[in-house]
Amino acid sequence: MGYGVEVISGFDTCPSWAPILGFAGSSICVILANWGAAWGTWKSGLGLCKMGINHPGGIIKNLVAIIMAGVLGIYGLIVAILIAGGVVQPENGSNIYSQYTGYAHLASGLCCGLSCLAAGGCIGIIGETGVLATGLRAEGNLARSWRPIAGETAKVDDKQDGAEGDAPAGGGGPQIAAGQQGDENKLFVGMLIMLIFSEALALYGLIVALIVSQNAYKCGDGAD
Repeated sequence: MGYGVEVISGFDTCPSWAPILGFAGSSICVILANWGAAWGTWKSGLGLCKMGINHPGGIIKNLVAIIMAGVLGIYGLIVAILIAGGVVQPENGSNIYSQYTGYAHLASGLCCGLSCLAAGGCIGIIGETGVLATGLRAEGNLARSWRPIAGETAKVDDKQDGAEGDAPAGGGGPQIAAGQQGDENKLFVGMLIMLIFSEALALYGLIVALIVSQNAYKCGDGAD
């Protein structure tokens, strides 16, 4: 570098556009997290409404999938607030928010947002299928407790003929595998475990995002 050339220390480290990275990380985080929460709520809600037609007694218990999907939005909100709070304004006419901090905040937002999006899709699919299956199992057990199963024989008493014998009960129709009253709870527990591990995916992303967001480098008053 020749003599007489002006050197601006810190210009490349803390450019004027660096805060864009931080604000982008904050907005992307909350958008993707809410997307995952909406996806999980949408799929689980559809399954719950379908199940509630024939088994309304299980609506409250099966709200767990929708609740777990809604928590994903809170994860994104927490990280987005922390990132937005870390974007500092210029001091003395010079930008002190560095590229290093901006990229850290962007990576943090993507980490939490994408994790919540993946967890939301997983919770939605498992929630919809699990809720429908649990309701169908409970409906079959309830029906079996007060009416004969199709294809079985039942005792009929013909008082007019004075004859007693076996006759087909229930007629035709699909048969459901015989089970015990209340065994739908086993299916619900299995669904709950799958939902918990699906939620853990977003929790892992939240933890890493919080750690990454703490990496920051603050420029001096226009100098490194």
